[in-house]
Amino acid sequence: MKRIAFALAVMFAGTASAETPLSQLIERERAALDGLGGNALVSYLERPSTGMRYSRAWIDAQPEAEGGEQWRCLAEALYFEARGESVKGQFAVAEVVMNRVDSAEFPDSVCGVVNQGTGRKYACQFTYTCDGHAEVVNEPRAFTRAGKVAKLMVDGAPRSLTKGATHYHAKRVSPRWSRRFARTATIGVHHFYRMPTRISQN
Repeated sequence: MKRIAFALAVMFAGTASAETPLSQLIERERAALDGLGGNALVSYLERPSTGMRYSRAWIDAQPEAEGGEQWRCLAEALYFEARGESVKGQFAVAEVVMNRVDSAEFPDSVCGVVNQGTGRKYACQFTYTCDGHAEVVNEPRAFTRAGKVAKLMVDGAPRSLTKGATHYHAKRVSPRWSRRFARTATIGVHHFYRMPTRISQN
């Protein structure tokens, strides 16, 4: 239901007026969705007309974001890992974090995923958490943008860029695991991969 609410809110964000407020437009569309299920609902949520755009102009036009601990963890991860990337690249990195949250192979919270392995130098999942450098936000505008991306993703934005990716790496490196994983996308300076499905031996 959270993804439905998100899709509707984004879709009508630019069409509300004093005569027809956003909440009323959303309720009308909710009523039209009654009875949808399974593949029909998935198709609705993933259709391109949700109104979300992977552009700096679009993200900069969104209201400044804030949230709880999970939002903060994702915003910081995007800032320290991908602030030099395009908005699309930041959304792609955020998808990896959220896909890990949903995977049984990783911690079940954003902060758990981001901080997995922290404390063991260069053995962590996200380098900035264990590279020995203090995490200081020196570019407030970049953090504001990362925070908006994080808020959208934590609130249930569609994840259609990386096709379920749970891993990524910069193009300039070639980690050993990348030879065994299926590459699902290349966005900006990063390659994205989906972890192989484990087949039960029972």
